[in-house]
Amino acid sequence: MTVVPGHGGSPSIAAPDYWWYVVRGRLLETALRDGVDGASPALDLGSADGPSAAWFREATGRTVALDIDPRGLAGDGVCGSALAMPFADATFEAVAAFDVIEHCDPEDAALAETFRVLRPGGRFLMSVPAYSWAWSDFDVANGHHRRYTRSRAVAAVERAGFRVDRATYGFASTFPAFAAERLVRKVTRRGAHGPADVVDLPRAPRVVNSALTRVSRVDEALLRRADLPFGSSVFVAATRPR
Repeated sequence: MTVVPGHGGSPSIAAPDYWWYVVRGRLLETALRDGVDGASPALDLGSADGPSAAWFREATGRTVALDIDPRGLAGDGVCGSALAMPFADATFEAVAAFDVIEHCDPEDAALAETFRVLRPGGRFLMSVPAYSWAWSDFDVANGHHRRYTRSRAVAAVERAGFRVDRATYGFASTFPAFAAERLVRKVTRRGAHGPADVVDLPRAPRVVNSALTRVSRVDEALLRRADLPFGSSVFVAATRPR
């Protein structure tokens, strides 16, 4: 993918067992897995966030990884940009972009490329960070260009030609802690000077990490039955029409 100059790898490279990556993988699978089992070949776009995409690779079978940072790529990975993917039209049955599109500018070009490489009837799965009011130095350091509401994410995906099948927030159960953390950042920090190579994750005692992981089980249970009305992430499942 194309990123802000200076930003490189996902923090998951250094901390694959961090609670947020573990929980995100479970929430994404719960919310978005329907319709991708056996969808092969598949593309894991932005695969440096591998811990959250392991279930996608297992569900789809033959999966190609694409990332601008070679550190996140396995042996079958391809180093390249989401704005000019090195694949032919209609190559994949499924594409996953988990916390990738917010790094891409222009957004429309990345989504148009995703549409191009998907086969008619293929599935597109996306997650992005939620709410512009939550913008902080952490977004700057991560090389983000934007944050989303659910309606903003749906509009962008539909504008690219997709039919949206599901759109929901994620991390509702931990949202109060997220909002408080962002407020503290705004009050106590002047802001990052620019993007970092690999961002330092917020530190928390082991007991807090365990508590955040446990409480997120509530999201899993709810997502099996309904969409969540708020949260710190937006999840979208869409289809390229036939």
